[in-house]
Amino acid sequence: MYSQRSPINDYIYLMNFSLVFVHSTWVSVALAVALPSGIAPTLADAATPLKPQNSPTSVQVPDYLNPSPNPLQFPTKPEEVRIQKTVPISLAQALELVQRNNHDLQVAILQLERSRSALRQSQAALFPTLGINSSVTNSGNGFSSSQSQASSSFNGSAQLNYNLYTSGNRQATIQAAEEQLHVDELNVETQSLTIRLNAITQYYNLQEADEQVRINQSAVNNAQASLRDTQARLDAGVGTQFDVLQAQVVLANAQQLLTNAISQQRIDRRQLATLLSLSQSVDITAADPVQLAGLWQPTLEETIIQAFQNRPELPQYLAQRNIAEQQRRQALSQLGPQVSLVGNYNLLDRYNDGISVTDGYSGAVQVSLTLFDGGAARASAAQSKANIAIAENQFASQRDQIRFNVEQYYSQLQSNLNNVQTSSVALNQAREALDLARLRFQAGVGTQTEVIAAESDLTTAEGNRVTAILNYNIALANLQISVTYRALR
Repeated sequence: MYSQRSPINDYIYLMNFSLVFVHSTWVSVALAVALPSGIAPTLADAATPLKPQNSPTSVQVPDYLNPSPNPLQFPTKPEEVRIQKTVPISLAQALELVQRNNHDLQVAILQLERSRSALRQSQAALFPTLGINSSVTNSGNGFSSSQSQASSSFNGSAQLNYNLYTSGNRQATIQAAEEQLHVDELNVETQSLTIRLNAITQYYNLQEADEQVRINQSAVNNAQASLRDTQARLDAGVGTQFDVLQAQVVLANAQQLLTNAISQQRIDRRQLATLLSLSQSVDITAADPVQLAGLWQPTLEETIIQAFQNRPELPQYLAQRNIAEQQRRQALSQLGPQVSLVGNYNLLDRYNDGISVTDGYSGAVQVSLTLFDGGAARASAAQSKANIAIAENQFASQRDQIRFNVEQYYSQLQSNLNNVQTSSVALNQAREALDLARLRFQAGVGTQTEVIAAESDLTTAEGNRVTAILNYNIALANLQISVTYRALR
């Protein structure tokens, strides 16, 4: 039997752990976007465990970001949905908002409350039921009788019922309700982990969209500078119209890419705002800089074992198995004897008969036994037995999936950390190459094609580094969420 935990306490804890080490301080210095061109840290360099930097109590979120408290709000005027302000938020604020406002998590908490009430309902079978009823009756010989005489009477009774023995049905029902409550408690945890991971991922997607806008804006600026240089060389008589046309095409392409990046940035903003259930009139931007979120210390094998121990999905399937077992017992209990106690107390008073109120009582022990039900009970038990086997296979499948996910994210973590180092070196080289190509072109010993190629290489290098950093952070978030929540409760 599982101990009962308050859903409010569960929810408060889920909010109190919202940062999930994403902004951990166990590295000596937070690794900035521009890593030095020397040696990047490796996984083996992480010598201290993960520690959360902030607690949610220190995360301040403006009230105007929260949605209307009325979940049935239905805007009918354009001004009610018009964006009136754009606010930068940090990842910590995004996690606080998603834990506070996300509708899917609210539904999971309400389902937990529903299961708690269902458990209380099943536990009511441990107590007897007591009911009373009464009636006042007026009767006579009929309307056509000339000598009819009406009489009135009062009749009241109280009845007590208690199931003394149910062949295990009552206890199985209660235990099934307890297991369902435990399933829903785990579902709140699962839902919290899911929406937190979604918030982290979408926040990183918004950061990437912001960086793509910056990178493409830089590409436009570079293309404009190249076009000015080319036009100046043409005016000086040392350039060609072909070089000018080529520079104009490069600028037009860069402007188109910038337009697409701005559009994607708007989409990612609204996608994150939808997940956070923000106010209808507020838009958001990412306030945090793009940087590595930290390093991962445990080995792959340690990470797998921690994920097995801490993920809520595995005990959910075990609880589902237990529910099926209790349902099997409930079905078979219908074939056993049912013993109940029945007690009655009656009052009777006929008005104007000269006799006072009469009363009486009765008590009985009733026994019932189903001799033949056409095989319905055993068929129901067989269904529950099949559900037990299904839950066991789902447990095994989920266990294998958890291991694969950990191995996948761990591999991505390593590869993207190497990519961050490589892309940082490549970015420095691309900048130097562009400066050199411009100098060569201005000195008349280089070509416009070299400048265009160098600009393209710089844009690619900047995008590769941002992608490597954010992919690393996403893989790190997946690993942290896989192993940390239940372990630190």
